[in-house]
Amino acid sequence: MDKSFDDMRFRSSSPPFGIVPTIAIFGTAAALLALMTGPLHRYLMAATNVEPVVGWFLLGGAGVFMPLLLLALYILLSERNLRRSAWMDRLRFRPFNKGDVAWTAGGLITIFGATGLIMMTARLAGHPLDLHPSFMRLEPLGPDRLWILGLWLPFWLLNIFGEEVLWRGVVLPRQEVAFGDLAWLANGLGWLVFHLAFGPALMVVLAPIILILPYIVQRRRNSWIGVVLHAGLNGPSFLGVAFGLA
Repeated sequence: MDKSFDDMRFRSSSPPFGIVPTIAIFGTAAALLALMTGPLHRYLMAATNVEPVVGWFLLGGAGVFMPLLLLALYILLSERNLRRSAWMDRLRFRPFNKGDVAWTAGGLITIFGATGLIMMTARLAGHPLDLHPSFMRLEPLGPDRLWILGLWLPFWLLNIFGEEVLWRGVVLPRQEVAFGDLAWLANGLGWLVFHLAFGPALMVVLAPIILILPYIVQRRRNSWIGVVLHAGLNGPSFLGVAFGLA
């Protein structure tokens, strides 16, 4: 499959997403995330008896990831020369080929390996990393609390697709117009800024996926790879915590 034709046409007709737009969109999203995980989360905890992680599902889903999807839709609609029938090509959600499968598998192995190495190094140095911000605190689930998984699943899907549709589907191709081969780095650094509210320890642990994921997505011109890599780290990580394995 030729992945270059639509990209070439897009590069010639789309305005670049340079430094100022990159700072604006990731910075605004970071501020929104900080608001939802900080004062609004504390207010919700004080006003209700829900568990912190349940509050995060509610505020993060409705207040962060749904707005990201809506922003992606707004940007697509603003690209007036783009027909709706062409949105999937514009977002680069394309069927996997053998090369995509190989890069995705290699990406998962590298991300898990690098993440584990960071955590092990910190532990051996006597500075184990706290990977559970207060708004994500969750005690292992017993039979009476498995309903939390029912809340997590739609939140997880909204989290993955809210970020990947906007960051990799909408923003990254327009960053390529501005930054060329280094667009993945601009995208990754912006994504790092987005996660500032998670705290320094978790940002260090997230560094491998934050840099590797956009690099592979740009190289392969396939946003489904970002979805698989993002979901492949995010989902098992939460389930490990939920069942007391991490």
